[in-house]
Amino acid sequence: MASHPGRLSPAVVRIEDLVRSFDGRRVLDGLRLTIHDGEFVALLGRSGSGKSTLLRALARLDHDVRGDGLLTAPDNVSVVFQDARLLPWKRLLENVVLGLDTPDAQERGRAALAEVGLAGRERAWPVELSGGEQQRVSLARSLVREPRLLLADEPFGALDALTRIRMHALLRTLCARHRPAVLLVTHDVDEAIALADRVVVLEEGRIAADLTVDLPGAHRTGGPDHARLRARLLAHLGVDLTGHEPDGGSGDETADGPRGEYEPAHERVRDTEEIPA
Repeated sequence: MASHPGRLSPAVVRIEDLVRSFDGRRVLDGLRLTIHDGEFVALLGRSGSGKSTLLRALARLDHDVRGDGLLTAPDNVSVVFQDARLLPWKRLLENVVLGLDTPDAQERGRAALAEVGLAGRERAWPVELSGGEQQRVSLARSLVREPRLLLADEPFGALDALTRIRMHALLRTLCARHRPAVLLVTHDVDEAIALADRVVVLEEGRIAADLTVDLPGAHRTGGPDHARLRARLLAHLGVDLTGHEPDGGSGDETADGPRGEYEPAHERVRDTEEIPA
């Protein structure tokens, strides 16, 4: 995990009163957010809260969207998507250095593959890799450009539990080495706590909570402090771990209706509309 950047670190992302609208509906409604150099921020929120809209705005991919406000972000931004999005007709090294126009591109690509544990696989085809290995290539492709800001849109959502744990460890190592600022969209509260310096909860286009994760490494996956932080985040997401009925609803409903996407019994927070089956 990235170390805490401190209050005096320069701001990589500065957002003030950001508005984004679709079909007359405000998806981001006066949003304010600052991310500092080297800081790892996890973004949680229910379906439709504006998470993907915010990532698209930071990646400068929302040119046709109506909106206003101040958004300052670096030019050097990389994105890791929910799926690896590798070109099947290109070998791994070619996928990693795609669009990288520098004399040492091949050397940097090999080094990036080695960093993610795929040294010697440069000439393999994407189809030869497992899902976890393909996401490793996707990470290598993003970090080979030494981005100042890394945007990650639920990159581990389709992986099995053990592979996801390994990818968490790998991402922590790579972020500590390359030091980008990171904004990770996730629907897994435990993943957010395990990886992030701060966890931000988005609700109806605004920041509903912005909590610092001030836990030693050994307590990021368990213990009373972890449990308290987890409960606070789940409460912001409409999940009441005490068994009481949230918002006056029936016992069969969450804040999002019958069997909403946040179900603590599964130890997993998923957004079924945004994560491929």
